Amino acid sequence: MKKVFVSTGLLCVLVFGFLVLAAGWFVGGYFVDFALKRGTAENPQDPPLACVNILDPNVRLPAKPKADSEVWQVSSEDGLRLDGTYFHRQRPGHRWVILVHGYGRNQKNTWDYAEAYLAHGYAVVTPDLRAAGDSEGIYMTMGVKEGQDMQKWVARIVQEDPEARIVLHGISMGAATVMLASALPMPDNLSAVVEDCGYTSAYDMFTIQLAQLFHLPAFPIMDIVDIMSRQKTGAAMSEASPLQAVPHTRVPMLFIHGDADRLVPYEMMKQLYDASGAPAKEQLTVPGVGHASAMAADPVVYFQRVFDFTDAYTR
Repeated sequence: MKKVFVSTGLLCVLVFGFLVLAAGWFVGGYFVDFALKRGTAENPQDPPLACVNILDPNVRLPAKPKADSEVWQVSSEDGLRLDGTYFHRQRPGHRWVILVHGYGRNQKNTWDYAEAYLAHGYAVVTPDLRAAGDSEGIYMTMGVKEGQDMQKWVARIVQEDPEARIVLHGISMGAATVMLASALPMPDNLSAVVEDCGYTSAYDMFTIQLAQLFHLPAFPIMDIVDIMSRQKTGAAMSEASPLQAVPHTRVPMLFIHGDADRLVPYEMMKQLYDASGAPAKEQLTVPGVGHASAMAADPVVYFQRVFDFTDAYTR
């Protein structure tokens, strides 16, 4: 009889453990799709559902720059067609910038930045990241594969202009993308990086959002999310860690952040700046400004600081 009770107790423990694991697996898979998968039955280009809770629906898209432009396409390492726009420079030179949009956005959200760079004499490329805009892909990877895709865009510019001096400028997830890209093998044409309100890691940022939006603890959900994200997207959430990448940055980097950012905590910029191994680095704190709003708050001061930095390394 005693053996029966022991066996029954063990079976109950195993069943309970299985149910907990299955529930965690379901929640983890749901969260990956909620946060990283684009498209709905109505529109395959809709951003992930999580964007409803994060992005301001009142933000208007800037007008397309009036400079001559053409569509560019590159192929990612895993076979996706990536679309972008090349805006021709307005005066002679070899300065280029790749402007990288944020989470749930597309290249059109960077066209006001493009106007400023064009007026300053840069040629501009505005890509749609994978799983955004007109580019192919179902899942975004919070900067991991997007950073690798930057290698393709840099190579395309060098093909067009072997003397190119290239800046990577990213906002939010785009900032994470350019930070991760800065630690990858790149031609000497890559000259500087500007990261605006990037996060230390997607894992940390989504841990914060999990608590704020769902009132759920990080353990064990984020551990399962990490596994499920690798399975669904090909990159684990924990790999999207600019904090681990910036010690290996090979080019000068400018860090920008608003001190009223409630999505990506301002303290993350300090951590990234301190960890950076860039040969030259500067930081710009914009008082009273929220997430991805530093440029809109004061475009004149913003671009004066940006160009003071980038021009020094693109001569």
